Amino acid sequence: MGLLIVIIVLGIGIGITTLLIVRNLVAPKKIARVKQLLKQNKSSQAVKTAKILLAKDNRNPELHYLLGQAYLQDSKPELALMEFRTVNQIGQFGGAVPELLFRKQTAELFERFNQPDEALKEYLLLIQRDPNSAEPYYRAGRLFELRNKANRAVNYYRKTIELKPGHGPAHLQLGLLLYRAKRHNDALDYLQKAVRFEPDHYDAHYYIGRIQKENKDFAAALQSLEWSAKSPDFKTRSLIERGTTYMEMNQLDRAISELERAISTHKGDDRKELLWAHYFLATCYEKTRKIESAIDHWEAVYSVKPGFQDVAEKLSQYQELRQDDLVKDFLTVNQPEFRSICDRVANTMGYSVQSMTDLENGVEMIVVESGGNWRSNKKQPRLIRFIRVAELIDEATVRNVHEAMKTQNLTGAVVVASSNFSRMAMDFVESRPVELMNKDKLHNLLKKSS
Repeated sequence: MGLLIVIIVLGIGIGITTLLIVRNLVAPKKIARVKQLLKQNKSSQAVKTAKILLAKDNRNPELHYLLGQAYLQDSKPELALMEFRTVNQIGQFGGAVPELLFRKQTAELFERFNQPDEALKEYLLLIQRDPNSAEPYYRAGRLFELRNKANRAVNYYRKTIELKPGHGPAHLQLGLLLYRAKRHNDALDYLQKAVRFEPDHYDAHYYIGRIQKENKDFAAALQSLEWSAKSPDFKTRSLIERGTTYMEMNQLDRAISELERAISTHKGDDRKELLWAHYFLATCYEKTRKIESAIDHWEAVYSVKPGFQDVAEKLSQYQELRQDDLVKDFLTVNQPEFRSICDRVANTMGYSVQSMTDLENGVEMIVVESGGNWRSNKKQPRLIRFIRVAELIDEATVRNVHEAMKTQNLTGAVVVASSNFSRMAMDFVESRPVELMNKDKLHNLLKKSS
């Protein structure tokens, strides 16, 4: 009886051993079959075959990995990620499971399905396994940046560049981080290298243009912003920056052209960009005395966001234009016609104009009382300055008129404005020979002179 038991146990042992040997001999052939189907792009058959094999050997990491590859080939990345998770849990690599490629694919899938923490773990493992590869450092840097850990991101971007000096995206991201940190000159160096390695980095061109504009390198800024305007994502904001660059260069016609392009080509959902385009365009029209056009754009802004900048104040200041053609002409006519209006108003005030000088937003004239000559001892010459702006006239402006009067050895001055004067401006003239005439007095003078 004892001998029989020994024989039975030996038989079972031999059977199990034989089964394992056969299985180990057959399994690689089955796995090779799945690989062959993948090479032939027969993903559906590869999936079926892998599933049949896994039903008999569910802890085989190679089969799970190959099934994941089949799902990727079959455009089912979410199922592939499930298989790769299983491979990770088993934790056996080699053979049909190349660890570096596996972790790279797994990290990319985690990113794709918005699992940044899991993706970061994979990239950090990749860095441990392959410390001389630049791309995992870059990917880890991006994920640290998304987690608002800028300092760590900077270190990983620098390591990327150290390992691969021509890595354009790392230069770009490092430049953008430095730009946001207000280190614009440092940012400029990295951004310029980014476009040197990859010219189609439109965001790099855009921020390069902004930095060049801040540095008053207007010609270079316009060129950089022209390049970034080729991108639909940066077109509107690039045209706005080009427009404001021309504004700083005092080339208002070109500024108007760029800002009108920004408005007409805007297709995005960012309404704030469009508001800025209208606002700057209104400013250009105001400076070129096209007040009605300026009002149209201020109203376009006001209809969307009444509290935007000083739009409500501007509309209030210019509301008389819609009611009074005389004030409208005073504010909007070209400079030669404006000089004629001021000459008629001076005559209405009882003065004879001896000389007239154009100023920004106005004119300045030397006058004497009608019937006299400014060189005559009987009639003392005076200075009159006409100012056509909508803003409140401050003390500094009035003080400037008083200084001009004294410099020219004149006995008195008059300031005639299309707006009102500040309290400090009125206090300033109380003890000085300067008379202030606000928009109401101007209105009466315009009626008389017309």
